[in-house]
Amino acid sequence: MNRPDAPVILSLRNVETFYGPIMAIRGVSLDVREGQIVTVLGANGAGKTTILKTVSGIMDPQKGTITYRDKRIGGLDPAKIVGLGVSHVPEGREVFPTLSVADNLRMGAYLRNDRKGVAEDLELVYTYFPVLRTRMHQQAGQLSGGEQQMLAISRALMARPRVLLLDEPSLGLSPRLVKEIFAIIRRINEERGVTILLVEQNANMALQLSDYGYVLEVGRIVMEGDSERLLANEDIKEFYLGQKEQGARGKRRWKKRKVWR
Repeated sequence: MNRPDAPVILSLRNVETFYGPIMAIRGVSLDVREGQIVTVLGANGAGKTTILKTVSGIMDPQKGTITYRDKRIGGLDPAKIVGLGVSHVPEGREVFPTLSVADNLRMGAYLRNDRKGVAEDLELVYTYFPVLRTRMHQQAGQLSGGEQQMLAISRALMARPRVLLLDEPSLGLSPRLVKEIFAIIRRINEERGVTILLVEQNANMALQLSDYGYVLEVGRIVMEGDSERLLANEDIKEFYLGQKEQGARGKRRWKKRKVWR
């Protein structure tokens, strides 16, 4: 749902977050416009997961501001942030393994008291992921990796978020399941109007899915732009798509942040 003129729903400005004495993200600034899918690319250890954890309240920023719908949310309790409309699907799924699929989904709606709406959303996630209906009484820990990813996304949707934070949804999945998961992510964005901030190492899939992208390197944003332009960029091809075309120029050129429109 490409809406380049839509209002900014989520914004980070000069955010710094630390693991103890180690700075994980360094002055990160980015915007997510309402209705868009925005992706953050980067190598392992670049700070992608830290961005999502900082937005969702799992980690507190030491500097900078995070605003959601013009309200500052940096440092708020994670439950408060969920209640405001931001849901986080963490890396590695993190389902409740001893609870049933149905109970995991109900946990996603724990802040809600509209029974009718919860029931409607439960049916809706079953239409996105029909296999979960057939597994509803099964313990989540007995599901396959792909089914657990489907459950984690569905659980987050049960909170009726306006913004969905997705951390490496393709991790450990077969190419067939990756295509299936990404197709559902697109449907969620288009049919429900959910804005998505996606962290992903599969750069090709992420850029094909998203409207806008940021490239993170050692905790800093070094490049940004429309996903179509990034997908065609030589540096992206070389470092993230494995396509060498014009030599190893990327790291020298990325010392200064570039914007591709």
